[in-house]
Amino acid sequence: MTADDSYDRFDDDDYPAYTMGRAAEMIGTTQSFLRAIGEARLITPLRSEGGHRRYSRYQLRIAARARELVDQGTPIEAACRIIVLEDQLEEAQRINAEYRRAAAQQADDTTAD
Repeated sequence: MTADDSYDRFDDDDYPAYTMGRAAEMIGTTQSFLRAIGEARLITPLRSEGGHRRYSRYQLRIAARARELVDQGTPIEAACRIIVLEDQLEEAQRINAEYRRAAAQQADDTTAD
């Protein structure tokens, strides 16, 4: 591994850089909360060679959103489902925007002829 490879990991949202303890501390929750959302399959932490859970920044953002919902009184299973649905909606909106841009570009190309 080169020094450049190490620095690239700092920018990689999916790199599993954080231990369970550090992850829990960063989002202000407990390790058992992280285990619970893992059991609910909201996030699946990677495992170190020693078998310890490791979390990425992307997973921490998801966990923080789950914590926010649970703190508002939402049951953990419902919070996980809400987050999955929010993610699906965001993806559908992104795809829809791409289709609209493509259709607009096609219409512009047709009128330019």
